[in-house]
Amino acid sequence: MLGLSLDTLKKYLRIDGNDDDEILNLLVEASKEYLTGAGVPESNSALYRLAIMMHVALNYENRNPAIKIESINFALQSIILQIKEWGKPEDEVSSDTDVSGDTKV
Repeated sequence: MLGLSLDTLKKYLRIDGNDDDEILNLLVEASKEYLTGAGVPESNSALYRLAIMMHVALNYENRNPAIKIESINFALQSIILQIKEWGKPEDEVSSDTDVSGDTKV
């Protein structure tokens, strides 16, 4: 599980015991898939691990199907925006393109 141990995740969630270990492992995998779909590459950075823990917490604490999760929290959204890959780095931009991103004619 990346550099994120199950013990660290359980401390973050304030969980004692092993009853929910299987659910937590499933939620970690689902969170990794969610972040990948959001354009965040898997890494071992502290922000990536925190994003995983926050996404797991969101889903773990809102397991009741009667509760509708309107959106992810602002802190998690902010982290995703910071670590998301937005495409080519600026040094890889083609020389055919000017600063505004328009193609030179």
